[in-house]
Amino acid sequence: MPDLLIELFSEEIPARMQARAADDLKRLVTDGLVEAGLTYASAGAFSTPRRLTLSVEGLLAESPATREERKGPRVDAPEKALEGFLRSTGLTRDQLEARDDKKGQVWFAVIAREGRPAAGIVAEVLEKTIRTFPWPKSMRWGAGNLRWVRPLHSILCLLSDEAGASVVPLEIDGITAGDSTAGHRFMAPAPIQVTGFDDYRAKLQAAHVVLSAEDRAQAIWHDAEQMAFAQGLELVEDKGLLAEVAGLVEWPVVLMGAIDEEFLGLPAEVLQTSMKEHQKFFSVRDITEQITHFVTVANRETADNGATILAGNQKVLSARLADAKFFWENDLRIAATDITQWTDALENVTFHNKLGSQQARIKRIAKLAREIAPQVGADVDDVHTAALVAKADLSSEMVYEFPELQGIMGEYYAQEAHLSDEIAAAAREHYQPLGPSDDVPEAPISVAVAFADKIDTLTGFWAIDEKPTGSKDPFALRRAALGVIRLVLENDHRMALGQVFAKANEVAADRDGAMADVGDLMAFIHDRLKVFLRDRGIRHDVIDACLAMPGADDLTLLVRRAQALQAFLKMEEGENLIQGFKRAHNILKQAEAADGVEYSYGPDPKLAETQLETALFAALDAAEAEIAPAMEAEDFAEAMGAMAGLRAPVDAFFEGVQVNADSQILRRNRLNLLHRISATCLSVADLTRIEG
Repeated sequence: MPDLLIELFSEEIPARMQARAADDLKRLVTDGLVEAGLTYASAGAFSTPRRLTLSVEGLLAESPATREERKGPRVDAPEKALEGFLRSTGLTRDQLEARDDKKGQVWFAVIAREGRPAAGIVAEVLEKTIRTFPWPKSMRWGAGNLRWVRPLHSILCLLSDEAGASVVPLEIDGITAGDSTAGHRFMAPAPIQVTGFDDYRAKLQAAHVVLSAEDRAQAIWHDAEQMAFAQGLELVEDKGLLAEVAGLVEWPVVLMGAIDEEFLGLPAEVLQTSMKEHQKFFSVRDITEQITHFVTVANRETADNGATILAGNQKVLSARLADAKFFWENDLRIAATDITQWTDALENVTFHNKLGSQQARIKRIAKLAREIAPQVGADVDDVHTAALVAKADLSSEMVYEFPELQGIMGEYYAQEAHLSDEIAAAAREHYQPLGPSDDVPEAPISVAVAFADKIDTLTGFWAIDEKPTGSKDPFALRRAALGVIRLVLENDHRMALGQVFAKANEVAADRDGAMADVGDLMAFIHDRLKVFLRDRGIRHDVIDACLAMPGADDLTLLVRRAQALQAFLKMEEGENLIQGFKRAHNILKQAEAADGVEYSYGPDPKLAETQLETALFAALDAAEAEIAPAMEAEDFAEAMGAMAGLRAPVDAFFEGVQVNADSQILRRNRLNLLHRISATCLSVADLTRIEG
């Protein structure tokens, strides 16, 4: 069984596209091979800045011969039906067979395909893959029609087995497949002839090309950590930057330099962001958390051990940091003088053409935050001040240059404006949580402003009917909803969200009367809550059973009820009581439908004919006496524990008592008793929604 090696060698592929491109190459080629009848044992894809590589092991030497019988239309069917069948089979009418069928004669197609050598199939599949490759962006060059992310220089395509290696015959727009590649652009540019994947990988390594992106990343991180450690410093972890840099070099050479002393006064976030965004440098900090050094990764070894490269990088970095220092000092002067002028300037910055300016939005958030403040234990005036300055840094020069620093710079500038640390922290924390793993603010002022920010976003876009559809969510409303959920639950706050959404509508007079549908918005929140809770092991039917109860817009109350119900259902008594409840509920509903009446009147214990009925009356009295105060105290575990006590008397009742008795008096009383069972259980949760 031969092995297949493919390399597509081109000009530099953008780092952000490499991993996806390697996966696409593997998927398209292997799917095409399997579809053509060539199975394989394993496959692996690799990428460097200049090449995509695919290794397929244990490929069939040829596709198996196949014979397929396909039933077609009746012999007397309309001509168009027959033409469609012929097109689908690739046969002509004289190649069909007429066979007897239970409904008359029917056309049958016998499609026989001979096996084909792997080389021909590989050539077809690879050509189709190259011509239809799903690059996010591609280009044409020269006089040809081929499109690729960057000009494609060569194609290596080999089939190898014990007998040796052979080139797959293939030519695309003047590029003929061969058995050679090139090493490092500067350190080993000469052609390299290979005989298979192991030979290919070893010769590339010798020619200063590390084929695996993972290996390059590990080498970069190891060398950088060792350099920092040797000087008593620590490398700042950045997995995204590491993956990107590993896609920029084929032969990583790690170099470390010092940041000029004049820039060490810049905030750590500014230094890190500037070096990452402009230079792709890693940050290195000292024991005081101050960033003092940087790590850069060159793509080649040099005679001076990188000294010239490092000097050039330091020169460029100093120019970049000089700009950052200029922005920082200018911004500090404005913040110290009057930070509100930045907020005023946001009057001319549009948030959304239907939702007004950023300044208008800030005013809405400030009003709403005042309403929320008492519910989260925050001072109303402090919250109002924090909301007014939280987004002021959007007008600053630093955030204009580095938008990802919004909020972070706001905290520094608020401190420079002599605002309290709690108010300043709200500038940074009110954007949180930004994702499912991001921290959630805990400080009351930050929580109030974060709530107001996210709720204004949700009600605003609901008001203008810009809701998420399918996978599209351009305004990150699902993230905002999850943020609201986590702010409530992880801080254990109690609030009726429906009322908060209604208040957000009230304070939004600047939206020209556009109001969010609160019910629809709460349904959206509940949908996101279901996903959030399912990820934490709470069953969807349990969530539905609790959502149907009053107070479902109090998410903390809702989750406590759901947790208690899930624990109850894991008990044997709980599982069995659910069956008893459903039996009682179903019999009751069937009887009410048949009789046209509602059996919701109190059953009379005096009409109990058996000891089993008397015991059930007593058990219901005892359970209700415990459930009512427990529910009042929101002690759902206690309420469900009391409900579990009904399991034995309910089971005994159904085993020993005939509900549909001959006596209509007894029948009505027993049906009313079933209603009491149902109502008692439904007072805790809507158990009709529990599955099974």
